[in-house]
Amino acid sequence: MSARPVTLAVIIGAHGVTGEVRLKLFADDVTSLKAHKRFNDGALTLKSVRDGPNGAIARFAEIGDRNAAEKYRGTEISVPRDALPPLAPGEYYHVDLIGLPAVSTDGEALGTVVAIDNFGAGDVIEIERPTGKRFMVPMAAVPEWGETLVVEAAFADQ
Repeated sequence: MSARPVTLAVIIGAHGVTGEVRLKLFADDVTSLKAHKRFNDGALTLKSVRDGPNGAIARFAEIGDRNAAEKYRGTEISVPRDALPPLAPGEYYHVDLIGLPAVSTDGEALGTVVAIDNFGAGDVIEIERPTGKRFMVPMAAVPEWGETLVVEAAFADQ
């Protein structure tokens, strides 16, 4: 899992004519990007980043003008999982939960974690059953996770 890439942002377009790009952030703020200099297995080198409208504005050494910046639209900006800071007990990175098998506290197999969303009141785990049907569970209903995500049985009946 340590080499698994973690997406911190995505390039959503050019900013100006000198090669800066607009970023949609998936991290808390630009500080999370500033902690790294190389992204995408060394393909992009961060020169500067600052807050911008609806995200951030960044300059990468490999992007020299507006045309080049436009070609990078849609490019995810990622680092290896092991490049992220260690977590305190009870904390998790979303990437660590995606793909985990989910079971109820009664031991019933529920499916696989496919997404984690946050609509403002906390994280919500999306689980896909083997049938393809998906359901959501608030993170507050997950008493434990590790190799498996355990969901309170009352939420497993969806």
